[in-house]
Amino acid sequence: MGELLEALRHPAAALGFAGQFAFLARFVVQWIASERERRSVIPTVFWHFSIAGAILLLVYAWLRKDPVFLMGQVAAMAIYVRNLMLVRRQPRPETT
Repeated sequence: MGELLEALRHPAAALGFAGQFAFLARFVVQWIASERERRSVIPTVFWHFSIAGAILLLVYAWLRKDPVFLMGQVAAMAIYVRNLMLVRRQPRPETT
């Protein structure tokens, strides 16, 4: 228990929690959008939260000197950015 409390005192812990919150938020947003549409939907904001979470966790991993976690976040961020690029290429529905 002492090691856990000591880890929470590290300045990077706030970044880690913020990153985890961003990842949680993206799933909440996706769930709400899917419930509204009555089908599985991934709104654009899902990818924005993904990128924000990855950046925060990337900095956290850097501060904690964790190369495994660091590389995982770099790879994930590339996928999130690519998905956002693909979303932006899609034609927008016309409004009447």
